[in-house]
Amino acid sequence: MRIVVALGGNALLRRGEPMTADNQRANIRIATEQIAKIHPGNQLVIAHGNGPQVGLLSLQAAAYTSVSPYPLDVLGAETEGMIGYIIEQELGNLLAFEVPFATLLTQVEVDANDPAFKNPSKPIGPVYTKAEAEALAAEKGWAIAPDGDKFRRVVASPKPKRIFEIRPIKWLLDQGSIVICAGGGGIPTMYDENRKLKGIEAVIDKDLCSALLAEQLEGDLLVIATDVNAAYIDFGKPTQKAIAQAHPDEMEKLGFAAGSMGPKVQAACEFARNTGKAAVIGSLSDIEAIVQGKAGTRISTEKPGITYL
Repeated sequence: MRIVVALGGNALLRRGEPMTADNQRANIRIATEQIAKIHPGNQLVIAHGNGPQVGLLSLQAAAYTSVSPYPLDVLGAETEGMIGYIIEQELGNLLAFEVPFATLLTQVEVDANDPAFKNPSKPIGPVYTKAEAEALAAEKGWAIAPDGDKFRRVVASPKPKRIFEIRPIKWLLDQGSIVICAGGGGIPTMYDENRKLKGIEAVIDKDLCSALLAEQLEGDLLVIATDVNAAYIDFGKPTQKAIAQAHPDEMEKLGFAAGSMGPKVQAACEFARNTGKAAVIGSLSDIEAIVQGKAGTRISTEKPGITYL
């Protein structure tokens, strides 16, 4: 199968951990140990989050006042290279020496008129106390929003329209490469009035971009790997139930939170509806069972209705 694996941010950095290179490498090593299990007989494409990494680079850049801080699209490109490098190295250490890898900087087109630009909602960077976040917002002109009992910076999250590097990604897959791409949802770009491509200050949702990537690659399976074993209704309550299988129409009726499971469910539903293939939301530790159809929340148009574990 041609499988697109979208790694959640927890695969790179666990909540509350110091954002050191060693911590990120250790977490990526855990992730790649699971991904290595599904490589035999399959074509693999790996996408990943980058919110904390972009936020850290932004803070580091702000500390150097001799030049203006680099914009988010440039920071996104930097993190794609950094994270791809570590994934390549750690996964390569687990697979046969002759397996080729490629990390691609991935430009993704968005619409200048996307309503998201009027409603910043995508969290990036580290978490802050309310007082810290309000001080930074006043100093830097940031938009901030709650994230659990903390606060984070939020930026516009326009919908992805087109992945410019889709052809070289296909070429690399056809040659047997494992491809790491669309990191952090890709580098947000748009055409100006002169039809010149330029980067913009925004962050594209990683799961929505992964769904578009899987669709344009004619993927057989989209795996959205996170830190829970399935999508749940009433999550965290005594009445919580894990969803085993669902039609996209039924899944969308359940109303998942925009700041957590919502984008994952939306991405899975879009891929399933647009392709007729399946998308699965589940734990990174269950990835082998997910590919075998034995774990996670499977969203597809194959069956009507919804069933629970």
